[in-house]
Amino acid sequence: MIGKAQGAPISITGLGAYVPNRIVTNDELSTMVDTNDEWIMERTGIRERRIAAPEEAFTDLALPAARAALAQASMDAADLDLLLCATVTPDMMFPTSSALLADTLGAKDAAAYDLLAGCTGFMYALVQAYGMMAAGLAERALVVGGDVLSRILDWTDRSTVVLFGDGAGAVVLEKVDKPGFLGFELGADGAGGIHLSLPGSGSRRIDDATGNGFVHMNGREVFKFATRVLVSSAEAVLERCGASVEDVDVYVPHQANVRIMDHAAAKLGIPRERMVVNVDRYGNTSSGSIPLALAEAQAAGRLKEGDLVLMTGMGAGLTWGSALMEWTG
Repeated sequence: MIGKAQGAPISITGLGAYVPNRIVTNDELSTMVDTNDEWIMERTGIRERRIAAPEEAFTDLALPAARAALAQASMDAADLDLLLCATVTPDMMFPTSSALLADTLGAKDAAAYDLLAGCTGFMYALVQAYGMMAAGLAERALVVGGDVLSRILDWTDRSTVVLFGDGAGAVVLEKVDKPGFLGFELGADGAGGIHLSLPGSGSRRIDDATGNGFVHMNGREVFKFATRVLVSSAEAVLERCGASVEDVDVYVPHQANVRIMDHAAAKLGIPRERMVVNVDRYGNTSSGSIPLALAEAQAAGRLKEGDLVLMTGMGAGLTWGSALMEWTG
């Protein structure tokens, strides 16, 4: 699915992010599984990640991120009419985390639902919010992406525990006078879904008790998929919007693995200094990855009015998605 933005311009007017306090370094992980800092850094570029406290659930991470985004947009939660949460680790399956979050924020008139698309969840939710606003069904939306992946990891499996962390990010979308979003591209390949899965987590049960509730990943296949779609999705949205790689000022790929990100940037021809990288400090935060990176880029003064910003995510499903926007300050 690919398309150019239509109708009144819509853009991000507020950003917020939150990560738990606890930092788990590679050296600490080496006391839990057979690994070391050199091995992890060489393969992933990750040196530490944030891990939620036992009492922290998804909405505990989402709430401060959402409040920060609303404050930056100078918006009261009561003015929201749409709230989407992209996560694979909601507080519980129902009631939805979005409904709980809307209640806590005071967004009494907002439609609220959760969206599940793996690490690509934030990109899918961004497109859905944009589409509903462009269709006139909503005027002001809050999109939250985040996960508490530490709860669904097998902490004896070094192939997964070194990769993931916990965190959340949020954005406010409003109609603006300037371009904002220019186009989107989304896709999915269920044939590869088995390569990144959570067996026994739904209505299709399995008898392998050791696998129930833990992330299973075929690292080699996921790596091949990620390096391919980060490039193809970005190229597709740029072409559809009539833009070139040379036009991109800020590149925000899903923060999964530095090797994957560097490969994509090199293949696209985007200078590394234009790419936002924070996976070294947070690990792969799934749906929290891109909004966290955006918020950090803004705080560092890297997002300037008129900048062309390219975002691309990929994840379980297997899914992928890109957005191209002109930053409106």
